[in-house]
Amino acid sequence: MMTYCQYLREHPEDTLNKNYHDTEYGFPLMDDSALLERLVLEINQAGLSWITILKKQANFRRAYDDFEVNKVAAYADAESARLLADAGIIRNRLKVRAAIENARRIQGLRAEFGSFRGWLEAHHPLSLEEWTKLFKKTFVFTGGEIVKEFLLSTGYLPGAHDPDCPVYCQIAKLQPAWTRGLRRAALDPHEDETPLENG
Repeated sequence: MMTYCQYLREHPEDTLNKNYHDTEYGFPLMDDSALLERLVLEINQAGLSWITILKKQANFRRAYDDFEVNKVAAYADAESARLLADAGIIRNRLKVRAAIENARRIQGLRAEFGSFRGWLEAHHPLSLEEWTKLFKKTFVFTGGEIVKEFLLSTGYLPGAHDPDCPVYCQIAKLQPAWTRGLRRAALDPHEDETPLENG
């Protein structure tokens, strides 16, 4: 199966995907609004092509108040109706409900972990299977492929970029969560059991 990096080497004219690949995909996100946005976009991609979502990304940000968690969590019937009437985004009732409900669940996570990112960091590292079970228990509309792409795209799982892709090195320098996992695995537990800094 062709990787994202391979696809773009063969399709340099696909500027929307290239921009996302070069500047967003796999880069660690620190902000809850950015993490909610990525989760909502991955949910909305289900059953559709990613290029469809990228074409509508700016519309999603406008429609969902830049994904400010508290604002989205406070949406009521009027906001749901507005979203379902907005031709600039994906008008799917289940996906709209998922965005609002997941924002509310992030509010709940903040009470215990301080932020959505704090929750992710507290559970890292997990296998994809373990992450998927945790997401299904914590959020709505989060199947295996959605969870996988969310975690790849936010730096919690390795594999977003091929090792020979120039972006791979850019991201590795930012020390996303998956690189911390590699550093742990590289230690010989019989020689050094001292916790790594920033790990």
